[in-house]
Amino acid sequence: PFWLKGGERRPPILFAPLHIARRPPRPPLFTAMSKRTFEQEMAFCTRETPNCITIKEGFVPGMNVPGKFYVNEALEKLVFDELRSFSRQSSNVGGFLPAIKQIGNVAALPGICKYSIGLPDVHSGYGFAIGNVAAFDMSNPEAVVSPGGVGFDINCGVRLVRTNLLINDVLPVKERLAQALFDHIPVGVGSMGIIPTKQQDLEEALQLGIDWSLREGYAWPEDKEHCEEYGRMLNADPNCVSSRAKKRGLPQLGTLGAGNHYAEIQVVDEIYDPFVAKKMGIDQKGQVCIMIHSGSRGLGHQVATDSLVEMERAMSRDNIQTNDRQLACARINSVEGQNYMKGMAAAANYAWVNRSSMTFLTRQAFAKVFNQSPEDLDMHVIYDVSHNIAKVEEHMVDGHCKQLLVHRKGSTRAFPPHHPLIPVDYQLTGQPVIVGGTMGTCSYVLTGTDTGMRETFGSTCHGAGRALSRNKSRNNLDYGDVLKRLEDMGISIRVASPKLIMEEAPESYKDVTQVVQTCHDADISKMAIKLKPIAVVKG
Repeated sequence: PFWLKGGERRPPILFAPLHIARRPPRPPLFTAMSKRTFEQEMAFCTRETPNCITIKEGFVPGMNVPGKFYVNEALEKLVFDELRSFSRQSSNVGGFLPAIKQIGNVAALPGICKYSIGLPDVHSGYGFAIGNVAAFDMSNPEAVVSPGGVGFDINCGVRLVRTNLLINDVLPVKERLAQALFDHIPVGVGSMGIIPTKQQDLEEALQLGIDWSLREGYAWPEDKEHCEEYGRMLNADPNCVSSRAKKRGLPQLGTLGAGNHYAEIQVVDEIYDPFVAKKMGIDQKGQVCIMIHSGSRGLGHQVATDSLVEMERAMSRDNIQTNDRQLACARINSVEGQNYMKGMAAAANYAWVNRSSMTFLTRQAFAKVFNQSPEDLDMHVIYDVSHNIAKVEEHMVDGHCKQLLVHRKGSTRAFPPHHPLIPVDYQLTGQPVIVGGTMGTCSYVLTGTDTGMRETFGSTCHGAGRALSRNKSRNNLDYGDVLKRLEDMGISIRVASPKLIMEEAPESYKDVTQVVQTCHDADISKMAIKLKPIAVVKG
């Protein structure tokens, strides 16, 4: 027989059906939501005050805490129209969920504290709504960090610089000044920085933040004092930023970029609180300021993209379930969670260096046009705030002081008077909050309050908030009409990509005055100064 070889007898190999022990199937990472009518959805929403609506648990599966969002009657229609449209769809194919659903989904994340909060400028975003705040208990081993709660433009933020110029000083040279700003600050998609930066400079900027700008002579010592986190997150680790992210970031340091980023020359239109305004160096209407809005450019975007891949692996390993795939997250103390926080901090440092570099270029532009030094023009930074960031902070929860990881996406930190983390100059006023308007509309300076510290983890709005998607804006508006309207308003404009300007037209956004008024009326921040633009530089 065939099993006999060389006289050695071997038993035949008998083949039997294989019975493989199967592991029980993993539960899905993402929980499907069943559809309800708009009326059924609204049964979960209750207006508690004229400016605040709560979302009861059960609005989406697995909510650990309630949700709440701040809107007055003028703003609530946009939020609920979005929900009504969603309720009529047979399925949600493509696009983002309504902002109110996203607030609910965030309330279902592990380790969340008190509330998932929406601010008056809230609108749909990736995972978290833009204008969504959520805090996670650092002492809870289940608590998570989510890149969707920070956003792709890490530490996108706004800086306000004052001058001692008045509108009558600027009007005769307004066009020259707008052109000087446009010439000095690189703008637009793919713009390249003009500040010499080598690879080693980038590594150090990621580690040091504004301290790098100070060392290199691109910032004043007072600038650091007037930045959130003093312009540097100490947990930054450049080794947690991929080579691809660094490659994208190297040529872009000191650039404005495109989209909703801008540099505006503004004048003080109203002073609501003279004491606060004087502390900021604003003492009269018509005083000229410069507002710079930008972030971490392609580097921050790549840090977020890279982390999402790692987060999905961590979710699978640790069996973390969410209601939305875009809410990819990891335990705060996991390797993936810590790597993201270190990489995010490095990208935040890059953004502070970026805004500092553009402040340097702005000072040069003004000095050239007015033939005076920036010091003589009193071009001091009033404050620099972050809009997209997650930070470890101490807050009171149920009568106990807790360390929380506070995610602020499209929202601004707004700490109250006497808080130890705000500058000495603002100890009596509360932290300045810079709220940028849309192109051609007014902007505001607010201050933080004790109510905001209790109710919103010391957070408030960041801007107007989109009312139309970018696609709808491009289809519905004509860029020639938008430019003409700005010209009629007496606003000089310099733009690198005119056809993208429809996306940023005032009609594309909510009314920033209603947004700010809601925050003021809810006492989560207080109005101090109103500014209006006279010149805009955009990508």
